[in-house]
Amino acid sequence: PLGKYRPKLTFFHPTSKGTGCALSLELHPAHDRTDGCIMMRIANQMTVGDRRGPNPTYPRFDWENAIAVKLGFDDLCQFLQVFRGECEAVGDGKGLIHATAKATTSIRLRHMIEPVTGYSLEVYRSPRSGGEESRAHILFTNREAVGICESIAGSMSVISFGIPVVLPHDTAAYEAEQKEFRNAAAA
Repeated sequence: PLGKYRPKLTFFHPTSKGTGCALSLELHPAHDRTDGCIMMRIANQMTVGDRRGPNPTYPRFDWENAIAVKLGFDDLCQFLQVFRGECEAVGDGKGLIHATAKATTSIRLRHMIEPVTGYSLEVYRSPRSGGEESRAHILFTNREAVGICESIAGSMSVISFGIPVVLPHDTAAYEAEQKEFRNAAAA
């Protein structure tokens, strides 16, 4: 049914050691008095899987304990700067800090050349109650980074202004001004 499913852009990067990660990006357009954003969820790999044999299994990711982060306008602009090569890392290398009543989250996105080229995204969440820190890390290829960059850039208008809707408004004053302008030009 319409409106029940929100499309996501998802990346799965499993490793044979079980240290991989998956990331999903979900667009939330601005509406009414709510700012738009992209909700990011990053989940660590739970199982390795085995594709051999008659009953192959696939790696699984811990979406139940994923770290969710709301990336707002400024956060996304900083991501775009890194992906476009305007800077090497968000927050001048210090990352972005999101603090809520429950936790502090640190988000680090940086361009890498060694030991491999790509874009490293690291997310750390520390509960305010003093519990154990959660962390996740994913490395995007240059090709994936281009796609993410273009996806974010293409989303910025609806993040900023929402989905365009034609609202009726009174154009009488504008039409009267235009008529006056045409009459003055004809004289």
